[in-house]
Parts: sequence; structure tokens; C-alpha cells
Amino acid sequence: MAEWGTRSLVFRVNNADFTATVSKVRVKSGETDADFVSFADAAAGGLRKYKLVMTLKQDNAATALWFFAWSASGQTVPYEVWPNGRPVNGVATPTQPKFTGSAVVMEPDGDFIGGDADASPTKYFTADFEWDLTAKPVLGTS
Repeated sequence: MAEWGTRSLVFRVNNADFTATVSKVRVKSGETDADFVSFADAAAGGLRKYKLVMTLKQDNAATALWFFAWSASGQTVPYEVWPNGRPVNGVATPTQPKFTGSAVVMEPDGDFIGGDADASPTKYFTADFEWDLTAKPVLGTS
């Protein structure tokens, strides 16, 4: 298995590549606050919930992830996270695995439009998003 660098990640949503518009992509795991946990769930360590956490450029271009989130809120869409790059043929390998699943597009809690002033001519406004995943991501290596 290959180690993953911090510059190789490829991020796709709904079969479109949004790598150039995100600066943070994480899948987070946590305990659920379910009202019912079966004995089987408890024996397996408890129920888990998963979230896709992203920081992305604010951009209303039709091809931008921010615009997609703006217009597709509430929809369930497929996603792919390739932590070590995506092969040209799009087929995962042990050295270039992918994590896939479905996410519910959600507007952010907090800043959605705008941000702080900055003297840099290359800075962009960003927004932090957390989308609920419908299940634990699937690891693909072949």
C-alpha cells in the first residue's frame, strides 16, 4: 500500500472533477446519537455516522462545486476521494485506491457567501461544508 501525500488527492462529485476548487477534503467518522442501538450494533462497537468535510472556493460558475452545492442542496449524489491521485483510466489500484459512496448535499452551517478582506490579489473567499454520507465509504483497490 502506498502512503498518501498532501498534493495528490483527487475529488469528484456526481462524476465531475472538483479537485481544483477544494483545499480540504476529509471523511470524518463519529458516534451516532441514535435512539435505538441493538445488541448486535453494540457488540460491533456502536453505530457510526460519516461526513464529507470540505473547504472550497466560492464560485458561481456553472462548473464550480460551490454553485453545485448552492443548486443541488438536499440531493443525494455519488462522490469519489482518490487520496493518491486518479489513474488516467479511472480504475483504482492498490497504490491509487479510491473511496466512494453517496453524500447528501447540504448548505454550510456558517459562512456561505463572502468573507474577510485581504490585500492579496490571489486570495478567494471560501466556505466550509459538511455533507452527510449515507454509509461508510467503500474502499476500491482494483
